[in-house]
Amino acid sequence: MRDVKIKDFGLNFKSLTDRTKTNLIVIHHTGDGVDRDYHATDIHKMHLNQGWSGCGYHYVISKDGTIEVGRPHWCVGAHDDQTNSRSIGIHVSGDFDVGNPTPEQIESTALLLAKLCMEYGLDITEKFVVGHRDTNCTACPGDNLYALLQTIRGKAIWYQNN
Repeated sequence: MRDVKIKDFGLNFKSLTDRTKTNLIVIHHTGDGVDRDYHATDIHKMHLNQGWSGCGYHYVISKDGTIEVGRPHWCVGAHDDQTNSRSIGIHVSGDFDVGNPTPEQIESTALLLAKLCMEYGLDITEKFVVGHRDTNCTACPGDNLYALLQTIRGKAIWYQNN
């Protein structure tokens, strides 16, 4: 499998809890109405200002395809109140009800999924890799990204095998 480059800003968090089980990956978008390109540092500041421990997503994928570390992968996230204790959250920057993910974001999301699913022994299927709307009453990750999830899963399978 191709090497996955992940940028780590060394974000400082308040208290975090170990995640003891990982059987799901949840894909999100910004959903801010303006298709803005947020980075892990931006989300971290916003979530700290909301009184959280810091960035609630484990990974953030910016519009240029850079994969950034948000919350440490080993801890419980703050991205989906239904599955935080057992899932990894990936935030793809942008509002995909008004915009479209970039080709770089599609490729980086697929690469990251291939890596994470291999590490956690998860099949790259709609059972284990879902959009936020599959677990909660929300429009996230936006219609335009949600429509591409099967394509992204297919690319992730290809990356695992090549």
